[in-house]
Amino acid sequence: MDNATTAGTAIAAATETIRPEEAAHFGSLAADWWDPKGSSAMLHRLNPVRLGFIREAIDAHFGRDAKALRPLAGRRALDVGCGAGLLAEPLARLGASVTGIDAAPENIVAATAHAQAMDLAIDYRAGEIAAIAPVGFDLVCAMEVIEHVAHKGAFVAALKAALAPGGLLILSTPNRTARSRVLLVEAAERLGHVPRGTHHWDDFITPDELRELLAAAGLTMGTPSGIGWSPLSGLHLTDDLALNYIVTATV
Repeated sequence: MDNATTAGTAIAAATETIRPEEAAHFGSLAADWWDPKGSSAMLHRLNPVRLGFIREAIDAHFGRDAKALRPLAGRRALDVGCGAGLLAEPLARLGASVTGIDAAPENIVAATAHAQAMDLAIDYRAGEIAAIAPVGFDLVCAMEVIEHVAHKGAFVAALKAALAPGGLLILSTPNRTARSRVLLVEAAERLGHVPRGTHHWDDFITPDELRELLAAAGLTMGTPSGIGWSPLSGLHLTDDLALNYIVTATV
């Protein structure tokens, strides 16, 4: 193998974001992704909290009326790591023309079937974001994804590349803290709240680390909101970032 080929292989490896073992893990959950009591039950409880943040963010960013039923009408949205479409479908109902991409082909099959049953036209694709995602999206979302990718810098750069000028990026991810190790990894998986092997604490990313990654891609991070849990409130937005957080980024 000559030097040019070796260099090209190294560059390709550095920019691949999909971990095959992660794709296989989440693909194995595709069949009951839409079951609110199944293996993705935690995502079903988390989704309304994320959607509340997203709705406020798009209203503020695009200057939309908070009472508008379809604030994303006429805009394009990309859901990265879409799974079986738990976020993509609400984005479509908010008026967006939605593309969803995922590392697991099984998830894309499940997402497509469910969207068709709901009479929603969503463009679902399986593969690497940099290889299959078009550009020019007004809204790009990556919910609970960056902690699963192989090369975080390349992933963030691909998210930025998908954005249209003036677009909005929204990410959520677990924080790497002692509390998240105990509650999100050890307790949640042992108690069956999330499937075994879903979380790898060492891959969690702190807000400061995410801010640096975004800055390296030419993006400015907004003020993060925590996603916390309490016996009385369940999952909710909070100022406490110790478990999980959600944040916007713009060019």
